[in-house]
Order: sequence, then C-alpha cells, then structure tokens
Amino acid sequence: MLVMSIAGAVLAGCGTNNAAPAPAANGSNGSSTGSEAKAPADNASNLSGTIKVDGSSTVFPITEAAAEEFQIANAGVQVTVGVSGTGGGFKKFAAGETDISNASRPIKDSEAAAAKEKGIEFVEIPVAYDGISVVVNKENSFVDKLTVDELKKIWEPDSKVKTWKDVRADWPAEEIKLYGPGTDSGTFEYFTEAVVGEAKKSRPDYTASEDDNVLVQGIAGDKNSLGYFGFAYYEENADKLKLVPIDSGDGNAVLPSFDTIKDGTYKPLARPIYIYANKASLQRAEVKEFVKFYLENAPELVKSVFYVPMTEDSYKESLAKIQ
Repeated sequence: MLVMSIAGAVLAGCGTNNAAPAPAANGSNGSSTGSEAKAPADNASNLSGTIKVDGSSTVFPITEAAAEEFQIANAGVQVTVGVSGTGGGFKKFAAGETDISNASRPIKDSEAAAAKEKGIEFVEIPVAYDGISVVVNKENSFVDKLTVDELKKIWEPDSKVKTWKDVRADWPAEEIKLYGPGTDSGTFEYFTEAVVGEAKKSRPDYTASEDDNVLVQGIAGDKNSLGYFGFAYYEENADKLKLVPIDSGDGNAVLPSFDTIKDGTYKPLARPIYIYANKASLQRAEVKEFVKFYLENAPELVKSVFYVPMTEDSYKESLAKIQ
C-alpha cells in the first residue's frame, strides 16, 4: 500500500503554475516511500523520454503521486506536471503542447473542437471522485451549516451579500472575505454551475487563485473568510480550517467525506475528475506505460492523497481504452 506521506510531499509541491519534474524518491532499495505500487511491463526500466502533463490543480496531487512512483521504476523517464487550471490545461492540450491533461470537469465541445482542428484525438479517463469543500476560518464559531440557496445568495453575480448578517439575520455584521479558484479552474466552473445555476457565473469581488494552497493560506489567516476548493486540500489542512456541512435543500446538512462523496449523499458538490490522454502520445511506449501504471495503481494512489477511487470496473474499462 502506498504510504500516506506521499500526500504531504505532493500537496506541498503544488505552489506553481509552471511544469516541473515530479520528484524521484531516493533510497538503497530504489524507493524511500516504501511503496508497493505495481511495476510497469518487464521492459519498462528501459523506457526513456519526457511526458508533459498540465491542467487542474485538483487532479494534480494524484498525477504527481503517480509520476513520482512511476519514475522510481523508470529512471529514464521524466514526467513534468504543471498547474494552469483545467481550462488552461486544455488550451495547452489542444495546441499539442502536452501529452496528458488533468481536468476537474469533462472537456467542453469548444475545447474538443479546438483539439480536433489540430488533429488531436484523445481518450477521456475518469480517475477519482472529489467533493468540493466549503470552508471557513477555524475561529468561526457561528457557521454551523450552509444551504445551497445561501451559497447562491453569497456567490451569484449580482450578490448583495457583504456581511455575514446579510446571509442570516442572527449572524454578525462582519464583512465576509471570499476566496475561490480562478476562472480557468474546473472547480470554479463546477461550483458555479451547481450552486449559481450557470458555469462561470460568479461575483467577481473575491480573492481568486489557481493554486489551492494560496486559498488555504488565505482562509486560515482571515477570521471572516469563506471559500471552496477540492476535498484533498481540506484534508491536508484540517487543523487550520473549519469544514462546513452543506444542505442541498432536503433539510439534511452533510459534510464531505470518503463515504459521502462515494455514495453521492454529499450533493450537489461531488463530481468525477479526469485525465485526458493524447492518442498520438499513447503510441509512445513511455506514455502508454505511464497511463497503464496510473490506472493499475489508481485505487491506492487516489486514497493516498485523500480522494475517492472509482470502481474497479471503471479502471478496467479505461485500461481497455488505451490498449
């Protein structure tokens, strides 16, 4: 089983929008992580080349963990993983600049058309489930839950909410400081569609970043903050943040967790996340072996960085797609 220490190292490395090689572990046995991830095919140790990945910061921890483990067994392969948001990643993917695109939402028709214009065909591969976490500062003592309607009231483009009292009359008249992903983020699009009712429709007066670690730090340092990002980033920083239960309208306030994300009771903020592989890139042995490795080890890799695995059948179907 992959050790949980991967998660801290992976998330700590997510503070850049520039692609960087995934770190390779050192040790006399070839790995300092104690990983039991499956080795690729017998000839995998003879592989060489560079694999370029970019896109979602939400998917980044999983792909970075897969890259790190893959490079332990394949020292001749360099896997670079950038973080420019789902939309930014698809722009690079459609331009032929990357082999794999991390995405926290499905590709749009316009993005697929842009890729087609460049002659790029791709395979869509679901890799995990994630739940968007709504969080406040650890010192916040009054927010016990939020309804989807209250979230909409806060985040809609013409929102009149300035203070907590504007959300509920018995909350303090303190100005809310909002934090969230930038407009190139798939998490931003999913959240606005699920909460506001239309993707990319949000009030503009909030602190935005494609780097979820920036959001974590902002919320942790601001007593009247409210923000949202992927569940893995909350789990990694649970000691600094307060997680808010969400009521979808049925009167039951639910916290995101491994179980509630998997069984769908955390709604409407649970969703699948993906990687997209360029079919031409998959003709290169190093790319094909990396994607195979990713999928064969996904259940453990996904859990090691606090996400929820897909079903075994889903991973098998994806493996069949790339053969």
